[in-house]
Amino acid sequence: METEERKMKFDTQLIHGGISVDQSTGAVSVPIHMASTFKQTKIGEAKYEYSRSGNPTREAVESLIADLENGTAGFAFASGSAAISTIFSLFSSGDHIIVGNDVYGGTFRLIDNVLKRTGQTFTIVDTRDLSAIQEAIQDNTVAIYLETPTNPLLRISDIKAISELAHRHNLLSIVDNTFASPYVQKPIDLGVDIVVHSASKYLGGHSDLIAGLVVTKGEKLSEKIKFLQNAIGAILAPQESWLLQRGMKTLGLRMRAHQSNAQTIFDYLKTQDKVGKIYFPGDPDNPDHALAKQQMNGFGAMISFELKAGLDPEQFISNLKIITLAESLGALESLIEIPAKMTHGAIPRNIRLSHGIQDELIRLSVGVEDIEDLIEDLEQGFNQLK
Repeated sequence: METEERKMKFDTQLIHGGISVDQSTGAVSVPIHMASTFKQTKIGEAKYEYSRSGNPTREAVESLIADLENGTAGFAFASGSAAISTIFSLFSSGDHIIVGNDVYGGTFRLIDNVLKRTGQTFTIVDTRDLSAIQEAIQDNTVAIYLETPTNPLLRISDIKAISELAHRHNLLSIVDNTFASPYVQKPIDLGVDIVVHSASKYLGGHSDLIAGLVVTKGEKLSEKIKFLQNAIGAILAPQESWLLQRGMKTLGLRMRAHQSNAQTIFDYLKTQDKVGKIYFPGDPDNPDHALAKQQMNGFGAMISFELKAGLDPEQFISNLKIITLAESLGALESLIEIPAKMTHGAIPRNIRLSHGIQDELIRLSVGVEDIEDLIEDLEQGFNQLK
């Protein structure tokens, strides 16, 4: 009697999942296939024809992310924004999409300045409120798009409940899983149809590439995204595909260090009298804490906090020596930024404030440096703050 093959644990999947060995040579690192086109021995029978349509190096990382997210198929794009834009290309003029009110500023920019011109319509809601989602559904609604944890307020939405609501109304459910990574959260396991990542962040992990990934559930949806990937052509190049897969192999190691440091920094910030408010799913007093504990493996490594009124976030950040002022997140190095002036600067101030993103808000992506050095850096930054 044959026994069912045991599924690899996550850290093993990172190294041996997807296509991890070159089939022709046995190389344990998939080669970088820098080819635009491929020789065909018989018309219509070649696996690879043209690199926009398919490339062995890109296919390897696409296969890996599909395995990690427990999806049907993976697709690699030139950026997270390219991935998001391709997903919205599933929809047509007259279609209505419900969007979370605390998503990446670039997603709002795409919606307001590009997608609305194509005739798509949008309702922005707090996706933590299931009744608000229900009330936003119209006859022409086709999808619900959200982030959880959100950027930058780290709000948590109930993925399972939202996906069930979406399916009852024949809507696609789409989750941006960038802030969590598949190490922390697996939306497809909770019923979601499409997962998207800015792979420049935790998946790549080293601040050395720009990439986006999409994972789909079901063959029909996978074929639609595959068609759009080829038709639009915003594909990830072979060099970046190889670099991304190499980065992903250490995701488990990195996330454990990231999360450990984040917890210690949260504990420190709670004692700092110049901090007015902290946004972190690992905070037991956070209203989303119980849900985060239920659907996440840990609480991630992003922390946002507001300085007390009258204190200048720019002055605080300028005092830091180790923590780097920069956009992006999920890197080995700790990165800090002011959402109101940087990542979310494209959102009109009145709308941004209505969404809870205050001028004093600081977003910290906790890296994997020695925790004593990070705490000391924050401490001296606060000490100089007047």
